[in-house]
Amino acid sequence: MAEARKGARGRQEMPRQDARVRIHNFNEVALGYPLKVAIEEANRCIQCKNPQCVTGCPVGVRIPEFIKALREGDLWNAVFLLKDKNSLPAICGRVCPQETQCEERCVLGRRGEPVAIGRLERFVADWERAQGMRTPERAAPVGKRIAVVGSGPAGLTLAGDMAKKGYEVEVLESLHVPGGVLVYGIPEFRLPKEIVSAEINYLRSLGVTIRTNVVVGKLYTLRELVAQYDAVFLGTGAGLPILMNIPGENLNGVYSANELLTRVNLMKAYLFPEWDTPIKVGERVAVVGAGNVAMDAARCSLRLGAKEVHIVYRRSREEAPARAEELHHAEEEGILFDYLTNPIEIYGDEKGWVRGMRCIRMALGEPDASGRPRPIPIEGSEFDMAVDTVVMALGTRPNPLVFSDAPELLRTRHGTVVANPANGRTRMKRVWAGGDIVTGAATVISAMGAGRIAANDMDAYLSNGCPEPWWDETQSSS
Repeated sequence: MAEARKGARGRQEMPRQDARVRIHNFNEVALGYPLKVAIEEANRCIQCKNPQCVTGCPVGVRIPEFIKALREGDLWNAVFLLKDKNSLPAICGRVCPQETQCEERCVLGRRGEPVAIGRLERFVADWERAQGMRTPERAAPVGKRIAVVGSGPAGLTLAGDMAKKGYEVEVLESLHVPGGVLVYGIPEFRLPKEIVSAEINYLRSLGVTIRTNVVVGKLYTLRELVAQYDAVFLGTGAGLPILMNIPGENLNGVYSANELLTRVNLMKAYLFPEWDTPIKVGERVAVVGAGNVAMDAARCSLRLGAKEVHIVYRRSREEAPARAEELHHAEEEGILFDYLTNPIEIYGDEKGWVRGMRCIRMALGEPDASGRPRPIPIEGSEFDMAVDTVVMALGTRPNPLVFSDAPELLRTRHGTVVANPANGRTRMKRVWAGGDIVTGAATVISAMGAGRIAANDMDAYLSNGCPEPWWDETQSSS
């Protein structure tokens, strides 16, 4: 185990498993601060009069206040201040990209390293869980019912906020375990399931009811929900994988990252045969893509026994969308990176199993619509890569099942729901939406921010007698 130590400019590093050990297990990689180290890190905060870190947080966590309480040893007050704005702090402290949000705004980062806000958030949340979570006071019932479709970060955030405001909240989850992408998409070594379970139990203590195995679009239609509840929030995420549509994608040994991660994380394939979900991962694996999901798929493949795992990405390392920490951990673990490379065909053996992948080298051109350099194929640079498993980690889009009876629920050509970014309202009256179902695949904290925005507007709308107009065309997303 790597020991906690002072990094550049005094920032405290977090203990973590040694890479040579962790590639053989699914235990959490980052081990968290001890109390003494957490207080030392909290003491680095200079308590700005105009804290920009708060403006960088999508849910507006009271960052300087909870850090001040922590360094003064008032840990229960730190818990209160942290959870005043964030009902899922143990999750956020582990998987949110603080380096591009709250920590990016920290003034200490101008000349050195910012305060490790995410690690302190994790510490406070983990401390509370170890002591035993306290049930907060609940608001008086307001006599109105809310349906939340999906129990991912957007839905759970809205559910917690609305329960605190006195609403009767029911979460409808299609899978057999609540948590959405938090349980099926993020590996145990990054986000242990017991952490997710504890955060969800906290929401239950607020009065939130969670029903699993409820497929909206089959068991209930969206119109039926609107008729039964005072308001509906759509937070179903984006679980439908995007593929390349190249020859060979239907061969045995080709997975979407969603399938691989769902089988590994939610269905415990990594514990086979103790659990009854097997998954076949070969000796040489290629993961196409370079986002956080690609890093998760690659690192899972290594732990499942692959001898060689490649990340195949058509741009360079500088354009890779994964968090710097995830890239670093993957590199430490021996994942191989094939940058400026793009698959054009997957080929197989006579039995229909993957045998290799034909790729082409890429060069970077002028920026495209994403603002990143456009990858351009280099003519004549094709080559073969010998692999027996290919994982497509190219992004996702919403599953259209929930929209089957609601044509007025306007959607984009990418399948995402059109919603007003200022309040989360969709074109369908009394239906709000937020998270990946609106934006496409994004971060946990951005989905939570969307849930917070929708909750505030939903409360204002219902409290004021549902005033008109419902939809503001000038502010809709596209």
